[in-house]
Amino acid sequence: MEEALLAMASSPWLWPALFALVVGDAFLVVLPSETVVVALGALWSATGVPPIAPVVAVATAGAVCGDGLCYLIGRRVGLDRWRWQREGRVAAAIARAAATVQRRTAVLVFTARYVPFARIAVNLAAGAARVPLRRYLPLSCGAGLAWAAFNTFVGALVGRALGDQPVLSVVVSVPAAIILGLLVDRLVTVIDARRARAR
Repeated sequence: MEEALLAMASSPWLWPALFALVVGDAFLVVLPSETVVVALGALWSATGVPPIAPVVAVATAGAVCGDGLCYLIGRRVGLDRWRWQREGRVAAAIARAAATVQRRTAVLVFTARYVPFARIAVNLAAGAARVPLRRYLPLSCGAGLAWAAFNTFVGALVGRALGDQPVLSVVVSVPAAIILGLLVDRLVTVIDARRARAR
């Protein structure tokens, strides 16, 4: 198992696969991009591979590209053309984002990067609301970099804590990433609810 992990981490195919996974996660919330980035951080901390700087750079690039594609869809297509935009959690998130995206662009872009449905909604809403690209793109780059660095750092902490046990580091980092994501999701929900009551 350890040999397989190290072979994967050393493969040149890791980088396009990681990029594609993070881009895809901008649309398909079932893709585990956060989990993979955390696991790679844990593996790096335990073994030294893959190199950490390219992990952060590729994850950042994927996040910015995926969010940018959502922004372009919102700008060109709008918020209600397709059924998935009008139903369920995505529709509720789009409605909340659309109401405030012009006033709170920076806050929404940065916080939504950690919450799957909110991430889709905010980027679609920013495009549909015609938030200027010169304003949106730097925020998206900053949010993508913060997200990639944060998840890698969390994984690195797990890998350091478990020392020279790379398989265990990866195994432990996966539920850690899931729990962390749920906590961030809950925190953002609570803050939004309080702000809504205050208004």
